[in-house]
Amino acid sequence: MSAIQRTVTIVHAQGLHARPAAMFVQLAKRFKSRVTVKKGRKIVDGKSIMGILTLAAGKGARVSLVVEGPDAAEALDHLSHLLTEPLQESPRSIRCTI
Repeated sequence: MSAIQRTVTIVHAQGLHARPAAMFVQLAKRFKSRVTVKKGRKIVDGKSIMGILTLAAGKGARVSLVVEGPDAAEALDHLSHLLTEPLQESPRSIRCTI
């Protein structure tokens, strides 16, 4: 099974920190596929909050998502959407149904 990849630009004002990072990890963990996030030379596990936070990916940062596994295409679409669309304002609206 080969990996699929997509490079996206983060649109969130706070970048991929705190709440957006937690949302990303929670969503990534819903998939069976392996999720890796790259920024520059740094490569981290997309299911690790500490890994995601160490990327220090601010607004406008370009990151590459690499997904490999049985549900890779679906995972890549959902995770890309999370990073490239504005977040909902209400904490209760952060649920992403897949």
